[in-house]
Amino acid sequence: MLAAFCLLVLILGLLFWSGKEADRIARHRDRALVALVLSQMVDRVGHAQESSTVWDDAVLQVRRRPLDMGWIDQNLGIWFQNYAGIDEIYILDPQNRPVYAMRDGRRAKPEAFIAVEGVADRLVAALRKSGKPVGRGQSDVAMLSAGRADFGIVRGRPALVSVKPIVSDSGRIPQKPGTEALHVAVEYLDAEFFGRIGSQFGLADAHYAIAPDTLRGQRSVGMQDHQGHTIGYLHWRPFAPGSQVIAALAPVLLVVLLLTGALVYLLASRLARRTHDLEDSRRHAQHRATHDELTGLGNRSMFEQRLDEALARARRHKTLLALLYIDLDRFKQVNDTLGHPAGDALIRQVARRLLAEVRIYDFVARVGGDEFAIIVGEPENRHAVERICARIVAEVERPFDLAGSQAFIGASIGVALAPLHGLDRTELTRKADIALYRAKTEGRSRYRFFTPDLDVDVQAREETYRDLRQALADCDRQLALHYQPIYTLETGHMVGVEALLRWYHPEHGLMPPADLVRSAEESGLIEVLGDWVLHRAVQDARAWPTLRVAVNVSPLQLRSRKFVDTVRQVLASGAITADRLEVELTETALMAAPDEVGHCLAALRGLGVACALDDFGTGYSSLSHIRDFAVDRVKIDRSFVNAIDTKAGAALVEAIVNLARANGLRLTAEGVEKPEQQAFLRRVGCHEVQGFLLSKPIPADSITQLLQDDVDHDAGPGAAALGL
Repeated sequence: MLAAFCLLVLILGLLFWSGKEADRIARHRDRALVALVLSQMVDRVGHAQESSTVWDDAVLQVRRRPLDMGWIDQNLGIWFQNYAGIDEIYILDPQNRPVYAMRDGRRAKPEAFIAVEGVADRLVAALRKSGKPVGRGQSDVAMLSAGRADFGIVRGRPALVSVKPIVSDSGRIPQKPGTEALHVAVEYLDAEFFGRIGSQFGLADAHYAIAPDTLRGQRSVGMQDHQGHTIGYLHWRPFAPGSQVIAALAPVLLVVLLLTGALVYLLASRLARRTHDLEDSRRHAQHRATHDELTGLGNRSMFEQRLDEALARARRHKTLLALLYIDLDRFKQVNDTLGHPAGDALIRQVARRLLAEVRIYDFVARVGGDEFAIIVGEPENRHAVERICARIVAEVERPFDLAGSQAFIGASIGVALAPLHGLDRTELTRKADIALYRAKTEGRSRYRFFTPDLDVDVQAREETYRDLRQALADCDRQLALHYQPIYTLETGHMVGVEALLRWYHPEHGLMPPADLVRSAEESGLIEVLGDWVLHRAVQDARAWPTLRVAVNVSPLQLRSRKFVDTVRQVLASGAITADRLEVELTETALMAAPDEVGHCLAALRGLGVACALDDFGTGYSSLSHIRDFAVDRVKIDRSFVNAIDTKAGAALVEAIVNLARANGLRLTAEGVEKPEQQAFLRRVGCHEVQGFLLSKPIPADSITQLLQDDVDHDAGPGAAALGL
């Protein structure tokens, strides 16, 4: 009996110890997760601030007096509410006085900063006292600029307060360390934040309390600021598998004393499995933190770690290292055509093909939606890297089988070499990304090695972006609209004008319109530029009550939900009626996002605005486009007009005219430069023409003079050019 009792005590003791050990592992995992989440929150807010505080334009704007509040809202204030979910933003001048405030997505009085001073003042003082130079290349790898952040109580609520200097990204603007304007961000640790922690990281009933929770079965971690003051506690209900097992099995052991010998092995095995499962869960969580869930490849975090390690080895051993940045071509079409499940399957197949083309000790990572990176360690030479790139391009071009369908894509690759192109991770990835951009612009499905001239191109492009921002800050000084008259072939009278944008750069003179539009689209300024063109054209057209005005629209404008509202507001001003406004778009714009563009065109037509299909015949040239999108006018591209003197060209133009007329559309021919061309167009039934034969694009006041000549002679210059 004593032996049986001792055996039972031994079993119960072992069970109790194992359960407590399992609970300890679970508690350790929970506390590590909490520390990781709070650390990542600080980094996230700091990185979000750097998106606008490391910027020449921001330095110049905060020095202006008075401040341009609209610009500050869009770039340093309200924008952060929408972009990063930051609750409050303050800007301090070099004397630490608040000059701007934003709360909950609305501009507020700067005096609102009083509620934040208790936490922010010591951060500001520490940042000023450090005296460290700030700006690009002056900080550690993770951050572009120095900064201070801490937790505290703001307005009676726990919050993260982060202070960042507003500094130059180019280094061209002199700034004495410690005298920069400061950007203060406040993000509250509200119930939604703690609930999100709980759902994402398995912390049940996660919540905040001002005091430690004494309830049984609860765990808490004190949240402390840098001075060691506890601002509150994060509570959660711990995952305690060991206690659950003990509670379930201990009564059974007490009842079945005579069967303890048989049950020892069973219970010990079961507990071991539970402990093993918990350890597997921990390892799985760690694996998910460093690996892409879809492909099993390393994610961006692991990629950066491996690249740092590889660069350290390359520095020690003076060996070659290659970094490949890969972007899939035409992947979006697969997603749009076959659906996202097919897109996920395609990504997995691409990952397998990439792994097959490199050595087992090379590293492949998925760093974005359809972006991959490969670290090739110690290749023999540059030619070996070229062979790898060529194999990858060829492999990705092979068809992919997706649920019974075949998909064809390509791969563009940018390559940077260490130590030739640098031994710093940030610099090497930047140069690989520049090479990738050039590979895509040169035609895609190819690879491109970084060369110094590419860096010059990037700097020139960034300079153009900055110049364009400055031009848009004072549009009337550098930007202008010229108008090319449109004449009817029936009477020779001017019936409309097409608005054409001109940029007179203060240093480079007249900039090519195509370069201007491309720069605006790449820099995200196309909507601002397009709104200015629309407003200017409508205001100029007020003086021409008999003319319609045509405005070219970018695909990005048509895909924006704000565009239709902008047109509605312009028409509401009463400058012109809706039937005098016409938007021109290309077939490429139609196909870029057919659903979004179709909805936009339908809304415009509902306002009474006409829609014209520009450069018809140079894109997809499908009759279904005319039918599905219900355009009002077709504009024949100048390349077809120039080919009228050939038999094939004349037949093609006549076919386009017949096609449009059969669908009840108006026709305008562009680029008419010869009398023979306009005579042919009149003969085949084209309605309107424009081109240098009639008039080149001219300023608005010249249009007014042409209209007056038209009235005075009952048939103006257009009629004479057209032989009427």
